[in-house]
Amino acid sequence: MSDKQEVEFSQPAPDAPEVLEPEIDEVGGEETVTLPLPAEFDPLQAYLREANRFALLTPEEEKALTIRYRETGDKEVAYKLITSNLRLVIKIALEFQKYWMKNLLDLIQEGNIGLMQAIKKFDPYRGIKLSYYASFWIKAYILKFIMDNWKLVKIGTTQAQRKLFYNLKREKEKLRAMGYEPGPKLLSDVLQVREEDVVEMEQRLGEWELSLDAPLRNGSDEYHKNFLPATDPQVEEILADAELKGVFRRKLAEFRTTLSDKELDILDSRLLAEKSLTLQEIGARHGVSRERVRQIEGRLIKKLRQYLRSEIPDWEEHRTSVLD
Repeated sequence: MSDKQEVEFSQPAPDAPEVLEPEIDEVGGEETVTLPLPAEFDPLQAYLREANRFALLTPEEEKALTIRYRETGDKEVAYKLITSNLRLVIKIALEFQKYWMKNLLDLIQEGNIGLMQAIKKFDPYRGIKLSYYASFWIKAYILKFIMDNWKLVKIGTTQAQRKLFYNLKREKEKLRAMGYEPGPKLLSDVLQVREEDVVEMEQRLGEWELSLDAPLRNGSDEYHKNFLPATDPQVEEILADAELKGVFRRKLAEFRTTLSDKELDILDSRLLAEKSLTLQEIGARHGVSRERVRQIEGRLIKKLRQYLRSEIPDWEEHRTSVLD
């Protein structure tokens, strides 16, 4: 991208303290110039102020710019799309701070990378909002960063570990509310993972404890609990869920055009039907054995998964809500 992408912080106000003199050090025979930061300089607050300087785009402006970028790859256009969505990244990073009680800028940085990937891949002709599409990429990059860096041990290297990382605490609370003691055996049954995976994840997460009533930093009036996302479904979440289901239906319609008549019959009569036909019944229709139908069905399921993963970002995380 162009040099404009290197965000420059705004100049100090007229009543700012006196300008700090640069220090010149000689390292390895070369002079290096460093500018000391003010004692109370807060990089996060500086970044938030800078992000707020960029204007949000109207739907019409965003549509025009996304089409222009799709057709020309203009880096200046990409810059406008990125900077106008920096606040979206900040909002999502705050939602995931409960998993990463360290430097919020770490999450924002990863989210920004996800935003750039989303803009590269976004197709404005598919009728999806850029902010909605980008949110999947932003979340994916933030979550991968958290899992890769949690206690300096990768804890999200398998699907079972990812499921436990995001659901273990919630399932424990649910079971306790129902009067059950959430032991490893019960949790493994509920979450459909191995009991040893539950034990291992509890050991990895067990040492991390933080009071939600603790301030974000010394002397701060903001508390960790203020940044936790609400547990009740919000209007935005409901709309997003409906929109995702709409995307799934469109993608499924596109996928159907790639199938043979036999595959279409198996898709409609087995995978999507409320009451599925047996392998024997479908085999009789096409003059093949039930084992042959089973083989075709297995390949069809694999083909459908691969298609949806490539077409819908973060499909695995959201497939349950879509298929409900």
